[in-house]
Parts: sequence; C-alpha cells; structure tokens
Amino acid sequence: MTTELTPAELLQAFARTRASLDGAEVTYRWTGDVHSWAPGEPYRRVFGFEGLNVARLVADEELGGYQLLSREAAFYLDPVTREILETWQDKPVVHVWNDPANQKWRPFPVPLTELGDQVCFSLEIPLAYPSPLPVAEYPAQSADDTYRALELFQFFAPAATLTTDAVSVPATMSWTRMSPWLPWMEQGQRPGGLTFHCRGRKLDSYAQVPERTRAYIAEKQPEFAHAPEKWSEPNETSWTYFRKLFPPR
Repeated sequence: MTTELTPAELLQAFARTRASLDGAEVTYRWTGDVHSWAPGEPYRRVFGFEGLNVARLVADEELGGYQLLSREAAFYLDPVTREILETWQDKPVVHVWNDPANQKWRPFPVPLTELGDQVCFSLEIPLAYPSPLPVAEYPAQSADDTYRALELFQFFAPAATLTTDAVSVPATMSWTRMSPWLPWMEQGQRPGGLTFHCRGRKLDSYAQVPERTRAYIAEKQPEFAHAPEKWSEPNETSWTYFRKLFPPR
C-alpha cells in the first residue's frame, strides 16, 4: 500500500491523523515521566509530565501542503502524587508555555509502518542550533552554547486512514525527548540530561482535558485553550521562554 502512495497522499493521511483537514481545532493530550541521567549515577524519575497541544490546520497553496498553527502547554508533576509542581529543590518551576508552536508541511515521504489494522507515522527530529541561553550569560542555567536535543514522535491511526475521505481520524501517539537539563534546574555544565517518555491521544474536544489541567490553564494563560488564528514566528521553546522571564543581567 505505502509504495502506491505519493508524498502528497502520505502527507494528507498524516495531516488527518495529526489534525483535521477542515481546519477544526484538535487537542492532543499526553502524560508520562521525565528521567535524569548522568555519568556514574543511577537513572532517576525526577518528574511526572503532562501536556496538551491545541492545533488547527490551514492549507498552504504556496507550499503545496499545510500550516499547523498550535499552542502547547505542559506541566512538571511530582513523580509520586502527580500534583503540578511550583518548586523543585527550592527553585521555582518554569512550565512549558510554547506560543506559538507552529509547523509548515510540504509533501515529503512521511515515514510510515503498516501494523495490521493500524499504521504508524514516525518522525525523528534531531535538533542542534545556537542556544538562546549562552553559557557566558547563563552559567548556572546553560550546559552549552549549542542546544542539542532529539525528539521522537509516533502517531498511530487506523489503516483506513490511508484511503478514507474523513477529514480527521482517531489517533494515539508516543513521544520521547532527550534534552539537556532544564534551565530552571540550575545544573550548569554538569554532564548528563533528561529523557522524556510520554504517550497520549487525540481528544474529541478540549473539554476532555482533565478539569484540574483546564483550571490551571484558565488561571495562568487561558489563551492556551485554543489554537492560534494565523501564522506567526519564531516559535517559542522552553529556552526562549526562560530568557523572556529572566533576561540576562
């Protein structure tokens, strides 16, 4: 089946899995844990983690593909009680408030594996770029002048996704991320880092986000209950958001 699909057809199948072809808002929610690693030390589960992404898809004729317009919020949790943390080791926790978290998609051979009555779209995204938090300006918060991370996504959908006319299909997902220590952890240039390991699904609506999480968003940054209306850039990340909160002295 996959050899018969063009890159444009594969992208359309992925688009109805990740979002909705009619431009309706789509919410993904995920949960998991964050583990630390460092040379000579045992692996430790340091945080629970839960998050959501609210997105809308816009056709882009110039690209021959789509713009994904989204906001993303995620929260570090006590690994046992699963309560949202406000401090960690007497340091204030800076949660994830990425606005925007946009993408542009043009047709490409989306990596796809057929799994019986399911298909899996796999995206492996290695990142390496100048850090928004240079060590000279943020010696306690930054490990390197180059930000390096690895984002690994899998989206699982019914096999009929490849041929259906539906604008949106049910989907589940997994996400693994390898990253440096978070800036607010103040680990400096200590060797090691974090691994995020999460799983989630496409919700029927934002109302299916747990009430505790919806209340926290409504109190802190209510705009994260909806996707952006139009394209903007650059994207926000945990590192750029930290720099906005704590400009260099």
